[in-house]
Amino acid sequence: MHTRTLGQGLEVSAIGLGAMGMSMGYGPNPGDRGDMIDVLRYAVERGITFIDTAEIYGPFVNEELVGEAIAPIRDQVVVATKFGWRIVDGAMQGTDSRPEHIVEVAEASLRRLGVETIDLFYQHRVDPDVPIEDVAGAVGQLVAQGKVRHFGLSEAGAATIRRAHAEFPVTAVQSEYSLWTRDPEAEVLPTCAELGIGFVPFSPLGRGFFAGAVTPDASFTDGEIRSRLPRFEAGNLAANQALIDHVQALASSRGAAPAQIALAWLLAQQPFVVPIPGTRRRQRIDENAAATTVALSADDIADLNALVDRIGVAGERYDEPSLSLVDR
Repeated sequence: MHTRTLGQGLEVSAIGLGAMGMSMGYGPNPGDRGDMIDVLRYAVERGITFIDTAEIYGPFVNEELVGEAIAPIRDQVVVATKFGWRIVDGAMQGTDSRPEHIVEVAEASLRRLGVETIDLFYQHRVDPDVPIEDVAGAVGQLVAQGKVRHFGLSEAGAATIRRAHAEFPVTAVQSEYSLWTRDPEAEVLPTCAELGIGFVPFSPLGRGFFAGAVTPDASFTDGEIRSRLPRFEAGNLAANQALIDHVQALASSRGAAPAQIALAWLLAQQPFVVPIPGTRRRQRIDENAAATTVALSADDIADLNALVDRIGVAGERYDEPSLSLVDR
């Protein structure tokens, strides 16, 4: 596995692993807790050593899962987690990035992860009620205390990134970015390039769409995240099939899997881009890890760059309540 460098010299595997789906969001797991621990450790064996979790995943249980998995291999792993929600009786009740709350979350995450230092601590969503300078300053104090190594932002707009970075250096920005979600390209990626900040795409395979795992007639259970996302409504899903058909045809011509094409395209965008696809299966770990060996030509990249403009995307990436939490 190749490595890449995010901001502030943080070196990570070129492909990471989003652990959220091991605890929530995508329906019943194909195995039990022990199986998920096995998959996490297998990912590290395959060189995927950048693992992403958050307090809200579960909530709390995903951090515990990751903590148990990495306990014997802590020195091989860069672990990222997140703060910024008010969680009451196991339910999210809006944003909360007050400095005192950030400290509370950091202490709790350290315990659940079983680590002495959080490698990368993201603000999960920008809190409109707390100045970003206060947030950056609070994380900076945690860094000074040795409880956190690096500060990150998630779904933050360019202006917010600049303000935060002026207060305390931002190491990475994590936002949704994939062949059908291109929002970061206009302002966020150029800002990251200018300021020397890494960029970490979540849902880099379009929540399984570009892995070929979603058919036009797919249905989703009420508790699954895709059941409330407009792009996965029946009519939109059928319209979007043209996108995956194109990627699958390119993959076949290159002897690769569609997911590998989607990940290789992301890796080709900037040297500081590190996607974190999620999975619960060993075979997908192998597939994703091998994406670093897929060579796309300049023509391939240009073709994929123009894919959305050429074909279009049916449906928003989020429902309206979720879109309202995205900083612009």
